[in-house]
Amino acid sequence: MQDPILRKLFLGFIQIHILHHAKKEPIFGSFMIDELKSHGYDISPGTLYPILHNLEKSEVLTMESKNVEGKVRKYYSITPKGEEILAQAKDKARELTHEL
Repeated sequence: MQDPILRKLFLGFIQIHILHHAKKEPIFGSFMIDELKSHGYDISPGTLYPILHNLEKSEVLTMESKNVEGKVRKYYSITPKGEEILAQAKDKARELTHEL
C-alpha cells in the first residue's frame, strides 16, 4: 500500500498530466491509463474516472460522448479555466524542479 502523503502528491501530478494531454487533444480514459502507465503510474479505472469527473465538475475539463465502433466513448478536453490552471501548475513545477 502506498504512503498517503505520496498518494496525495502523485494524484496532483496525475491531474497535471491529464490537463497537459487534454490541451494537446481530446483524451479518453483508457488512453490516459496507458499514458500514465508509461510514466510509472499504475492507476486503475476506479481511480482515474473519479478524477476525470471531478476535473469536469470543477470546469477545467469538458466531456463529449462519441460513438466509436458502436461503443460510446467519453472524450475530455481542457477548458480556458483548465488552461490557466495548467499554466500555473507548470510554472510551479518548473520552480520546484529547478530548486530540487
